[in-house]
Amino acid sequence: MSAYYFQTKGLTVGYDGKPLVRDIEIGLRKGEILTLIGPNGCGKTTILKSIAKYLKSIYGAVYIGGESIDELSNKELSRKAAVVLPQKPRAEMMTCHDVVATGRYPYTGMLGILSAKDRAQVQSAMEQVGAWELRGWEFNRVSDGQRQRVLLARALCQQSQIIVLDEPTSFLDIRYKLELLFLLRRMAKERGVAVILSLHELDMAQKASDFVMCVKGEYIARYGAPEEIFKKECIHELFDLKSGSYNPFFGSLELERSRGAPQVFVIAGGGTGIAQYRRLQKEGIPFATGILHENDVDYQVACDLASVIISERSFEKISENTFQKALECIKGCHTVVNCLNGYGEMNMENRRLWETAGSRPRVKGG
Repeated sequence: MSAYYFQTKGLTVGYDGKPLVRDIEIGLRKGEILTLIGPNGCGKTTILKSIAKYLKSIYGAVYIGGESIDELSNKELSRKAAVVLPQKPRAEMMTCHDVVATGRYPYTGMLGILSAKDRAQVQSAMEQVGAWELRGWEFNRVSDGQRQRVLLARALCQQSQIIVLDEPTSFLDIRYKLELLFLLRRMAKERGVAVILSLHELDMAQKASDFVMCVKGEYIARYGAPEEIFKKECIHELFDLKSGSYNPFFGSLELERSRGAPQVFVIAGGGTGIAQYRRLQKEGIPFATGILHENDVDYQVACDLASVIISERSFEKISENTFQKALECIKGCHTVVNCLNGYGEMNMENRRLWETAGSRPRVKGG
């Protein structure tokens, strides 16, 4: 086998002998994070269940540390891989501490009695995910977000070299989403844990992953590093975006631009115009903006929301020709909004634009 700790060969997954996704080839080393993204129903969960042996694959093989998972007993596999799925486990009358403690059972004897070391591992795992205060609560009575943290703690105290998670950030508020992904990154780096997970939050997948797999259709659509995957054309194709757009610079989504000739001209730059752009979009008012340099943060958002952009090349002073284009555009708008609070050498023409905008209504500060 290769240097990959986790690997699939010609893996085909599905249900009742009917293939859903074919020829899945994954190679992952210890310390690396692979994230599956794609539309609902594309097969992400099916892939994760198959590589965790929760679902029998149709063809191909899955290897962990050079061993086929088909040759491993359930207890042996539990020591190598921990799994967090969204399904609620059967935990009648069990406390959150009891549920987390089940993660230590691959290491206990036949009676399942926890040692002092096991109990310390349980406490440490619950503290890492902010769930220690839930230890005495009945598992079936906690919220979805709290339940997710408890299940993650159970996976952590298994001390496996691979963690498989299906939509682990679902139901978590923004604090715990960030803490979860930071924890997974830290575990990958410090403990050499390989992580395979699915996410709906594209911005988080872009920042937390070493590799990304795009799942769509009968075959894997794309597989590569985040900088190869998170491009406008790739995400638009993967999710069949018909309205709105994906912005790869921020990992964010923008609603569809308002159509029609621009009614408002927004003078902006340096990030000052973004809030105004989105405000106008929500009100359904088409707008023009400028004069923006092409490396300006406002320019990136304006490309998705503005009807017209008057721009200048990066690092160049605004030319007289560009200034006249902006002035001509303003003549067709009924209002001018100036979001700038100051001017520098490179955008001094925006001050001139504001001062010569004419008698039409002008709004300062956005």
